[in-house]
Amino acid sequence: MSAIEAHGLTKVYRTYKKAPGLWGAIKGLGRRDYQDVRAADDVTFSIEEGEFVGFLGPNGAGKTTVLKMLSGLLNPTSGTARVLGHVPWERPDVLKRQFSLLMGQKNALWWDLPARESLELNRAIYGIDRNQFKSMVGGLTELLDVTDKLDVMVRELSLGERMKMELIAALLHSPKVLFLDEPTIGLDVTSQKKVREFLRLYNGEHRIVTMLTSHYMQDIEALCARVIIIDRGKIFFDGALSSIHDRFATHKIIDLTLEGTHQCAFGLFGEVLEQGAQTVRIKVPRAKVSEICREILTTCKVTDISVHEPPVEEVIRQLFQEQRNEQAPS
Repeated sequence: MSAIEAHGLTKVYRTYKKAPGLWGAIKGLGRRDYQDVRAADDVTFSIEEGEFVGFLGPNGAGKTTVLKMLSGLLNPTSGTARVLGHVPWERPDVLKRQFSLLMGQKNALWWDLPARESLELNRAIYGIDRNQFKSMVGGLTELLDVTDKLDVMVRELSLGERMKMELIAALLHSPKVLFLDEPTIGLDVTSQKKVREFLRLYNGEHRIVTMLTSHYMQDIEALCARVIIIDRGKIFFDGALSSIHDRFATHKIIDLTLEGTHQCAFGLFGEVLEQGAQTVRIKVPRAKVSEICREILTTCKVTDISVHEPPVEEVIRQLFQEQRNEQAPS
């Protein structure tokens, strides 16, 4: 049995559709029109023990809705799911002690208490042995470099320090499943890197199942070998991050270094993205890379040429746009 199994998970919200203006408000007093919004639509996937999976999608795609259903915070309209063998929305105590949900835009710690006392309250809630608690807090704060912040009021911590404390609180009871919803949002580059490194080490050591949503592709590329991509509630890709280029990228990038100040009509070969005194970057169709490289080497005075994949973030952004264009009413 997989650690997480979801089959046909669907969540439909019924929303009031108000007509514009004063007359629309008056009409709404007597008769209201509603529309169904599918936040999650027939979502199916499974995740094995120890996997670190990126869960990607634009704002409003359904990522958080799915995580909330898997955490038992929302009941689905239809479909089934099991987390560690349990139905999450039945909220069995045994499951509550084996998973954590960390949301980067929600506070889990007590704002007016020092971080240490907030963590102590979590220890009491989960019934964690005091010696185990001290060992966990000591190890985690050292790894995240916040040992000297334990006696600081949570409200006085920087955003990065608070997020690290939130992460410690989420791991205190040694969960087997961890749902991370934008854990690095708003953090500076140094804090993002520290959190990523910690998550990578923790997952490797404890084999904890982790689902990560993030708008920072650096997080996904650093941590996730597998990604699930969702848009408008529907999953349209589930596979290796490394296969996204092969499946969805329509072009490659050619970087050129020129001999002296030699000029050439590079626009004939593809879309010129950047051009300097002796360097040029061109975007070319994927299927014609070899042919175009030969033409450039024959036509232009080039001292160095290299071919790169486009950034995975750009490929996914283009993919989302194509999906939206296909689904837009004609």
